[in-house]
Amino acid sequence: MKIKTGIGTITLFSLIAIYSLSVVTSLPGLAISPILGDLQHIFKDASDMKLQLLESLPSFVIIPFILLAGKLSISNRKYEILIAGLGIFVISSLLYFTAHSMNMLLIYSVLLGIGAGIVIPFSTGLIADFFQGDQRIRQLGIVSAVSNLSLVLATLLAGFLAGISWKYAFGVYCISIISFILSFFIRKGIDVPLPARAPKATGEIQKSTLKKIWPMMFLYLTATFIVLAIPFNLSLLISKYHIGSSDYSGTIISLFFLAIMVPGLFIKQIANKWGDKIFFFSFIALMGSIAIFAFARHTTTLTLITLIAGGAYGILQPLIYDKTSVKTSHGEGTFALSLVMSMNYLAIIIYPFIMKIAGVAFPSGSVIYPFIINALLCAGILILIYKKQQWLAD
Repeated sequence: MKIKTGIGTITLFSLIAIYSLSVVTSLPGLAISPILGDLQHIFKDASDMKLQLLESLPSFVIIPFILLAGKLSISNRKYEILIAGLGIFVISSLLYFTAHSMNMLLIYSVLLGIGAGIVIPFSTGLIADFFQGDQRIRQLGIVSAVSNLSLVLATLLAGFLAGISWKYAFGVYCISIISFILSFFIRKGIDVPLPARAPKATGEIQKSTLKKIWPMMFLYLTATFIVLAIPFNLSLLISKYHIGSSDYSGTIISLFFLAIMVPGLFIKQIANKWGDKIFFFSFIALMGSIAIFAFARHTTTLTLITLIAGGAYGILQPLIYDKTSVKTSHGEGTFALSLVMSMNYLAIIIYPFIMKIAGVAFPSGSVIYPFIINALLCAGILILIYKKQQWLAD
């Protein structure tokens, strides 16, 4: 079965292979969350710093390697770089089963971050290379949906495997083996003109690309930072005010990621109906829902605003990817998207530090201040979008 790309055709099998790359982007760090408590008892000599590093280290490593892979992609050796990244990820996935010390786990986490960082730009970059127009935005929506659905399913799988053995939890990373095998077949079913070989990636070219897309980088960074209040702080709010049953916190976080997934499946229709206004509407929805978290004390209200916030972010994510592709030349798409996608991991890294500093201005033990701060941040972004409408111009 062949699918029209706007500039040619691609077989369904090759497209599924590209989709599989989005699964890898969701995996780093997943296996750690359900076993942190176990590791504390297994490695009793490990410091709290090492335990925290085990969870955050992949994100720290991912950022420079996303940028490196994006830069190297301009050379048109995309497939070789992609396969190398997937190979590193698969090897690190298997090495986890041999770990018998905290230091070994940390080393394997670095390798995992390197592999993931190399692969991540291609999950959207190949779509930007092979699709144009409405087909591109539709496919970027599907890629976003696959990534977020994988996050939900892989989290559940990691929790299940952790119940058998702490080492088995790392088995969730072995899903990457499927992506590695499929990656060898990506080129076989593609009948589209390849991007012209880009000029050498000089500082001038990189600076030109950055100048075109920095507003998208800024919007992605701030949108991600704003919604991180939900996975980082919602469980604390639920616990503080005794909202819902004991398993409500895990359920609502899963609903949040599902809400992010759904708009990606219909992003073409949403974009065609609202155009660039959807950026403004999405940030309004984010601002309103995040602000209500500070005052909501009922499960129905919390569930509703969680779905709204997740849906708004689920709209923004593929739209930002598409706008980035539109603003850059055909050969620079993967490099540009690598810059934008690195903002997701930067937001994850800086969020705890900024909130810790900001918390000084609020009463000790307060759990609502992250929602207040992020609602105010969202209001500021809305003002900027209104005043800087050229940011969204193609």
